[in-house]
Amino acid sequence: MTTTDRERITGAAEATDEKRYQAIHRVRSRIEELEQDAEILEEHHPELYRELREAVCDE
Repeated sequence: MTTTDRERITGAAEATDEKRYQAIHRVRSRIEELEQDAEILEEHHPELYRELREAVCDE
């Protein structure tokens, strides 16, 4: 997330509901991209895939 996304989602920055919604939408789009990126890493660079999993999973 960008700093602005974090601030809007957490309420640390004053933002309209529309701005908050836009931040949430951007993050959802990035999550979808991350899913695709993870599949590519799993197949083509397993070491980076493991690093990604360690960073984002509660394992």
